[in-house]
Formats: sequence, C-alpha cells, structure tokens
Amino acid sequence: MAGMTRPLLNRRLAEFGTTIFAEMSALAVRTGAINLGQGFPDTDGPEQIREAAVRALRDGRGNQYPPGPGVPELRTAVAEHQLKRYGLAYDPDTEVLVTAGATEAIAASLLALLEPGDEVIALEPYYDSYAACIAMAGATRVPVTLRPHEGAYHLDLDELRNAVTDRTRLILLNTPHNPTGTVLTRGELTAVAELAVARDLLVVTDEVYEHLVFDDAEHVPIASLPGMRERTVTIGSAGKTFSFTGWKVGWITATPELTTAVRSAKQFLTYVSSGPFQYAVAEALRLPDTYFDDLRADLLAKRDLLSDGLAQAGFEVYRPAGTYFVTTDIRPLGESDGFAFCRALPERAGVVAIPNAVFYDHQDQGAPFVRFAFCKRLDVLAEAVSRLKQL
Repeated sequence: MAGMTRPLLNRRLAEFGTTIFAEMSALAVRTGAINLGQGFPDTDGPEQIREAAVRALRDGRGNQYPPGPGVPELRTAVAEHQLKRYGLAYDPDTEVLVTAGATEAIAASLLALLEPGDEVIALEPYYDSYAACIAMAGATRVPVTLRPHEGAYHLDLDELRNAVTDRTRLILLNTPHNPTGTVLTRGELTAVAELAVARDLLVVTDEVYEHLVFDDAEHVPIASLPGMRERTVTIGSAGKTFSFTGWKVGWITATPELTTAVRSAKQFLTYVSSGPFQYAVAEALRLPDTYFDDLRADLLAKRDLLSDGLAQAGFEVYRPAGTYFVTTDIRPLGESDGFAFCRALPERAGVVAIPNAVFYDHQDQGAPFVRFAFCKRLDVLAEAVSRLKQL
C-alpha cells in the first residue's frame, strides 16, 4: 500500500509463507502428478459413519451452534475411548474439549499455556503448525532433533535434557511422529515424563496417529505414566483414524484446570465447529476393534508396497513404525537438495512429495530427506512406484 512503511504481516508470522502442502498440491494439480505429498486419503472412511453425519444433518442435530466444549455424545465417546484403550479416566463434562481438528487443539493449547519469553521444546522435524503456533504465542521454540540411524529415527534423551532451561515451560511431543514415522518407546516416554516431573514442565502431546502403528510398535500415551496426567494435554483427532480429514473434528483430554485454560483460548478461535460431524465421530469412536485392526492391516500393506518400491527406485528408506508417511534419503540418487528434488519430481516422474527440510529449524539437517504419503489406494501407489523407478 502507498505510504505504508511497516510490513502488513505480524512479524511473528513473517517467516511463515504459504505452506509447502499448498505449494506442492497445486503443483500436483498443474502437472497431473500423483500427489503423495499432503497426508489425506483418496477414499472416504466407513460408509456407516458418513451416513451417521447425514442422519445428524437431517435430524437437525448440530446444524446450529453446538455446545462450546463439544456435543455431550462426542465428549462421552472420547472419554470412553481413553478409558477402554489406555485405562485413562476423564470426566466428559470437565476434562474433554472438542476442537476444529488437531490443528486448532495445538493452537489453543499453546496460546493458552504460553507467555512471551517462554521456551518450548519440540522434536525436530515437526509438523509446520507447531512453529507457527509457538510464534503466535510469543514463545521461543527449542528444537531437539530426531536423527536417522540404522533405518529409523531416534530421540537423544541427553540432548533433550540439556535443552531444558529455567525458561522452559512446555514440551511439545508428537508420537507416532510426523514426518519420520517414529513411535517413541515406553522407555523413552518414561524418561521424558521423569524430566517433566523433575523440572515441573507441562507436556502437550499430539497423538492423532495413535491407531496407525505397525509391526511391534506400541502407542503409549504419556498421560498414562506416573506424574503425567496432571501436567499433560493430550490431543486426538478423527481425521487420520477414520479418513474424514475434511470434517476437522479433534479434541483434547486434560485435567479440569488445563481444559479450562485451553477452552479460554479456543472459544475465541473458532468458538464451535463441525456440529453434525461431531455426532458421527461419536459413533465412529465406538466402532468394533475389527475396524481399527483392518485399518492398520490396510495401511501396513500400503506402507510396504511404497517402501519396497522406493528402495527399488534407489532411495534409502526409513520404514515407519507409525503414521502414514515414509521418509527417504535422496543422496543415493545423487541428489542432496530436497526442495529442488521435490519441485522437479512432478516433471521428472509424475509424483509429488514433500521436502523434510520444511519441518526443521536446522534445515541443513533435513536437506536430503523427502517424505511420501502412503494413505492412497493400492493401484495409485503401484502406479507411483512404477513412475519413480524411472529415476
């Protein structure tokens, strides 16, 4: 604008432009490439759950503003889920809050619990909204880097302990971890819990991939460990578990005090959202165990198809223990710049991927790594593998 000397964008957000997901998805559309970048399935979830949403719409449930904390049916279902799966008892009236997806849950938690000058430890590489939400809260992010070793990414517990200072307020966890596919072990989480208790830290834990674990991996909510329930905000979501990412239904479980704090921020973000979908997700959380078993089996087959194909195409593959992403090293292909590789890949091979460097503060650490999503139909993955072998 003429005469404007001050930048229009808040300086806390100046480093964040258009997300890489938007850029690469637009590239996929423009080139007709197979989009293995953004993490959304290419098929809908269970028909009975979609019909539950239609039924709620027709019955007039959720078409007007739902209750601020979320509809009672969903809050009760979330509490039942936490108790059945993990032995964690939460009061649906005071300890469960429904959000506009996990992304709002992350934003509301960090805006509520942080003051300017606080430090937040986050496991690097991390989902891009973490950095933006920490910045919006005026806090400082302190990355602790997961590093690849012997086919998987690992947390250095000594590095984590050394990152804590007198200004540390909160540890932001993500397990199963996007983008690396790491699932933190019970031993690792016990060490994190002991550190949080010893240094009186809060923990916000993003567990949206809780049902997407493979092989011998076990998802352990850190809130279930000694001393952690009273200091942990646990974030869950329907999008990844039920393949309805567009519904944007997430939630937190925490003590009444923490839930009240997060709700204080959340009410001034979206206030409420996804009314009819909340009733459908309440039914989804009560699906039989066979649904969750079949989901894992389906994704395991897709993981192996894509991982094997990427290895045959010349990538070094870090086969994930969880999530629906596989990280690869492009250096065996004679490449080292993930950004340049991903921007050229649609023209070279007709496939879109995401450069992991966008998930790092230390971008040099992530430069040669590229993430592919395998939450697609088997025929789509097979075609992508065929194209990538041309490299």
